[in-house]
Amino acid sequence: MKLLAHNFLSSCFLKGVKEGYPLILTATKKEVQQHEFNRVFVQRMIPKVNYEVLRQAASSIGEGDNLPECLPEQLHIEEDENTELEPLLKELHRVMVSVEILEGELKCPESGRVFPIRDGIPNMIANEDEVK
Repeated sequence: MKLLAHNFLSSCFLKGVKEGYPLILTATKKEVQQHEFNRVFVQRMIPKVNYEVLRQAASSIGEGDNLPECLPEQLHIEEDENTELEPLLKELHRVMVSVEILEGELKCPESGRVFPIRDGIPNMIANEDEVK
């Protein structure tokens, strides 16, 4: 599971859970794969991603050291070709796309329900009596 996917997952389908976001990530096995840097992809994803959740998840698995606390405002401008931002864009790409959680778990922040991650796939299936 990529950290980009984690950013969009929630457990709001569980009974008694209002938001279920962000899921608390624990990784027991991870891998960093090489992917070709795609500046346009990163710039288009930034407005869709909850950056604080991405940074928190990356930090929780030891991959967030190079991420700033806040993103620079000019990063949100898609046409910006500012080369000063290139290292940050590459780090965001690495964290969102290259870091893969192979084994671990996602925990609902409201109910405490744990969803296992096996072979890079989060199992978000809930029992019938657990869903709304």
